[in-house]
Amino acid sequence: MELVYIFLAVTILGALIHLFLSKTPKTKNRIFEVFLLWFLVIMVGIGSIWAFIGHVFMSDMIAAMIGWPAGNPFQLEVGAANLSYGILGLLCWKFRDNFWTASIIAISVFYLGAAIIHIVNLIQVGNISPGNAGYALFMDIIIPIILFALLIAYKITMNTKNIPE
Repeated sequence: MELVYIFLAVTILGALIHLFLSKTPKTKNRIFEVFLLWFLVIMVGIGSIWAFIGHVFMSDMIAAMIGWPAGNPFQLEVGAANLSYGILGLLCWKFRDNFWTASIIAISVFYLGAAIIHIVNLIQVGNISPGNAGYALFMDIIIPIILFALLIAYKITMNTKNIPE
């Protein structure tokens, strides 16, 4: 689904514009903070709410994209899970620190668990549908890596803020 790449572009452009317009000094820590914030709010928050809408209100179409049977109530469960991650992501705009860490752990467990399910489905039945073996699998793996890398970099540079760069 190309929309995920639009979310990614909005995330990166939003972070860059935020940094450009911000009066706060552009330290390494600030750069990591702003990119992490935008990844949490857009990719996790808005992206998960969009996934909620798809799984709940367009469930048959989403099931077809994943290569799974339509009409299964799992769609509503996945939709509810996505709604919760979307809310967490949006709340990251207001809440920071350990809230970010908890939100990243929550969405990463979900995404990496979904990646494992997609890989198993690919191996067991050869499901190469775009929603199983394409963009979804890629994003289910890359987003947790990006989030943890940004979080670690942010935490490390936070602890070295007083050291001249």
